[in-house]
Amino acid sequence: MLNCWQEVLAIVAAYGLGCVCTGYYLVRGLRGIDIRDYGSGSVGARNVGRVLGRAGFLVALLGDVGKGILAVSLARFLELETWGVVFVAVAVVAGHLWPLPLGGRGGKGIATSLGALVVLDYPLVIVVFAVCAVVYLLVKHLTVGGLFAYAMLPAASVILQRPATEVAGVVVLVLAVILAHRSNLVAILREAREGRFAKEDRRPAAKGVSE
Repeated sequence: MLNCWQEVLAIVAAYGLGCVCTGYYLVRGLRGIDIRDYGSGSVGARNVGRVLGRAGFLVALLGDVGKGILAVSLARFLELETWGVVFVAVAVVAGHLWPLPLGGRGGKGIATSLGALVVLDYPLVIVVFAVCAVVYLLVKHLTVGGLFAYAMLPAASVILQRPATEVAGVVVLVLAVILAHRSNLVAILREAREGRFAKEDRRPAAKGVSE
């Protein structure tokens, strides 16, 4: 059984892995530009797609999902305590959201957190996609569907009778992802007050509007 210090090192390593923002380095390597100066200003796959097209979107998406999967898979392989595995999941997402090498300006956390949850507790990922699909069919707004689905995750983890440590970790993940989407929430609330939901823009967006 690993001791506490080894688990702490695993958490720190997970944060470091999260800091490797695929979209940023992909665009920097291929175009020599900072993706955060374009579109929404995010390093997420959707914004990368605005600059590099579908291929760039897919590479960034797979990279961000993959680091979440890798971090929690290694935690499982090392047989960390439950709290250690949960903290690793939180740490890799925190690294993506607030990467020190990029001055704390990272992505929105959806892809990386889904990757972490696939290994941590895959039924929760099924909940995300199912709820998101239902809400999207009702309101035709992907961001609304996704954020609503994430907001339901703590309740889903309680209903599924997950350990208290995991429930707490899920709550932290949800709050972090929602916080990262605060500009989106402001736009959504503005649309709701106006009695409409604008179609999500698929073109290069104004900085800070959407991931």
